[in-house]
Amino acid sequence: MPEWHNQRLSRDLDARAEEARGLALAIGLDVVAIHMLRLRQTRAATLLGVGQIEAITPDIAAKGVQLVVVDASLTAIQQRNLETAFGTKVIDRTGLILEIFGERAATAEGRLQVELAHLDYQAGRLVRSWTHLERQRGGFGFLGGPGETQIEADRRMIRNRMARIRRSLEDARRTRQLQRSKRQRAPWPVIALVGYTNAGKSTFFNRLTGSDVMAEDMLFATLDPTMREIGLPGIEKAILSDTVGFVSDLPTQLVAAFRATLEEVTTADLIVHVRDIVHPDSEAQYDDVRAILESLGANGPQDGGEGEAPPAIPQVEIWNKIDTADDDARVAIEKLAARRSDVAVISAATGEGVEAARILMAAQLTAQHKVQRIYLDYSQGEAAAWLHARGEVLADEPEDAGHVLTVRLDPADSARFARLWPATPAR
Repeated sequence: MPEWHNQRLSRDLDARAEEARGLALAIGLDVVAIHMLRLRQTRAATLLGVGQIEAITPDIAAKGVQLVVVDASLTAIQQRNLETAFGTKVIDRTGLILEIFGERAATAEGRLQVELAHLDYQAGRLVRSWTHLERQRGGFGFLGGPGETQIEADRRMIRNRMARIRRSLEDARRTRQLQRSKRQRAPWPVIALVGYTNAGKSTFFNRLTGSDVMAEDMLFATLDPTMREIGLPGIEKAILSDTVGFVSDLPTQLVAAFRATLEEVTTADLIVHVRDIVHPDSEAQYDDVRAILESLGANGPQDGGEGEAPPAIPQVEIWNKIDTADDDARVAIEKLAARRSDVAVISAATGEGVEAARILMAAQLTAQHKVQRIYLDYSQGEAAAWLHARGEVLADEPEDAGHVLTVRLDPADSARFARLWPATPAR
């Protein structure tokens, strides 16, 4: 299965090749060959140069290749011309990722999102994909050119199906918003795990929650978001959300289709960015994840933007897979992390550093909390229970006919308490 890899100065070519190989393996393909080609100029008809095509074609024939994956975006014309030149089926990076998502989506909403992305991708490729459309459908005299009527009919069917899916997804979005509003009314903070695919998010999720979410050494092992309850130091209960892994050049169709799901990230109280810190492309992967968060509006207001942008969501980084680093690399990574207050170095596989990560997450969630002393009569048991449930009670001292609670609360809960018990003085 030959592959072409676009030269990127910011990415390691071998790592890029290995990622493309991982994408192919994730869909069950048997990789028989990899070709890395440097393009000095892209060609509108075939993307690759004539000499490059001639160099690859004999290997395709000799190994009986049935599918060629081009690790780049192809136009419909380029895809058709490469299929003609190679004598076999050709798909691009977008098509491959869409196939993976189509196979992995487990929930009804996930399947609808993937189908919408597939239809959007296919809508512009009717000329290439549906060869039966080139035949004349029939008609009288000069009416209806060859294939024109059939192509338009199929395009209309695709548009209608996409409209029905969008309506279904809109219903799902409203349901998700209701669930989200209920969580926001509850006192528990929401933590969203994000990261490049195969960075170890699901393994870290399982470590924190004791769950058994699928976590394998495979790209896009999990697609559908999962939420679990966890406890953190000083925080009795929090909701942890495991989202789909990101990847470079994530198809725009998928970003658009999965926007309702990804919006869970934009309403979180804390974003935890899990990174494979040992990966040769760790920095480039970090940039890819940040770019997607940027597109979702999770990174706060941007310079030059119009209107009032939402504030940035607090973020911390979890540098994972430290157990796979050699001694020198480990020392360098730990020294770098020690200079930052928003990083924890861990191995989700072995459990090393996970407790430090829990402490870091709790500290970030409580960074805006304020300590205050509140006097309560002993008859105000409901108010005392409310403070114990939503804040961190640091001290409980008797005074006169009641007691003074020293409690750490976030600003929202402090304001909520003042509304619920306006006659209760703070000291």
